[in-house]
Amino acid sequence: MTLADQYLSDGCAISFELFPPKTPEGIDSLCQNVERLMQFQPKYFTCTYGAGGSSQRTTLDVLERVKQITQLPVASHLTCVGSNTDQLCEYLQRATDLGVDYIVALRGDPPKGSTEFSVTEGGLRYANELVELIRERFSDLGIAVAGYPEVHQEAVDAKTDLENLKRKVDAGADIVITQLFYENADFYRFRDDCVRAGIHVPIIPGVLPVTNFKQAQRIAGMCKAAIPASLETEMTKDDSAEHQFRVGVEHARKQTIDLIENGVPGIHYYVLNKSEAAAELLDGLQLAGQA
Repeated sequence: MTLADQYLSDGCAISFELFPPKTPEGIDSLCQNVERLMQFQPKYFTCTYGAGGSSQRTTLDVLERVKQITQLPVASHLTCVGSNTDQLCEYLQRATDLGVDYIVALRGDPPKGSTEFSVTEGGLRYANELVELIRERFSDLGIAVAGYPEVHQEAVDAKTDLENLKRKVDAGADIVITQLFYENADFYRFRDDCVRAGIHVPIIPGVLPVTNFKQAQRIAGMCKAAIPASLETEMTKDDSAEHQFRVGVEHARKQTIDLIENGVPGIHYYVLNKSEAAAELLDGLQLAGQA
């Protein structure tokens, strides 16, 4: 089954994103949360890695464990940062040897301390070049690329951002997974713009259940995702952990229900290696493959 085929069935297919823990205990905890998330019958799991590829080995270890536990396809993030094409191909070969099924192909953010992306000697400048490399040398791998409902922070405007996305899709991407957003209207506008631009692969919204307002502000600042005034008002009424968890999860649940009602083929959840928020917001919802 190809990556795009995951979204052909009726209902809403879901997937979860993880990140590599820093300790063996963290990996054990992550795996326990993965087992809890299996009750929602996800189609696959993805795993990021640290800035500049600092945790690539741990990412592959995590994906190997997750695949053993779940028997599901797994996807590794891969960026152009800090690697030449030979090093990118070495990583792709290791990933393939370990049974990784898909790649989330990204240009990558500038390394910590830098304000702009710089090309590694012998490396790649754009994500579409990474997609082309994968298609040419590792054609069996499925490829997801990133889309930005509120426009990438480095793009000069929405039109240019959309043109960049189309180049990635035309290079061979199977699906688009979006950056997180808090207003569904931003996603619907983006989806419509993609169709008008001739992008016809599945567009998968990315949702982060917010459980802490300070965390939400920090993440929103990093990825240019606006926090609705109504969500900010509700979360800041009470700074207790219980209140902020409840408000944030309820917001993500309403987002999810509205997205399903508006026909999205799937949703990708940024779960921050935890299962409580995702389990609460997904409880009782009609998802792909569930009775």
